Amino acid sequence: MNAALDVVAALAVSTMFAAAAVAQSARDVRGPSPLVAIDKQAPTRLIVDPPLAEQLAQGLVFIQYTTENLRIVPVFGKGALDVSPRIGHIHITVDDAPWHFVDASGETVIVVGLPPGPHKVLFELADPTHRVIDSKTISFEIPARSPAPPKQ
Repeated sequence: MNAALDVVAALAVSTMFAAAAVAQSARDVRGPSPLVAIDKQAPTRLIVDPPLAEQLAQGLVFIQYTTENLRIVPVFGKGALDVSPRIGHIHITVDDAPWHFVDASGETVIVVGLPPGPHKVLFELADPTHRVIDSKTISFEIPARSPAPPKQ
């Protein structure tokens, strides 16, 4: 009976240590609290992935992005420059268009309606006054779609 209790106790202890080894805190996942100012903020960085392949094969462009040391929020103007941790938004330009659109959601960017062929999307990380801090260009090709087979 004591041997059985020893085995159960050993399993319980090893399970606790294993769980602690893989556990993450909210700070590990989300970063520092947005409610506490950061004295010396690290440089910001924009990270942009290539379009998701499965959607691209269907002629849809889904591009995921994230930032380091800057939160994407819909707050604009000179007064927002003093917010800590830093805040900003994304300017998105498709195929060198003379205009861009703004994303302040932090969610996947979706572009539809592009014809087959090569394209590029410029992502610009901007501060609340629209000053560009970092940028990345993603190039990709939308494949030609074969016509649907005739209905019988």
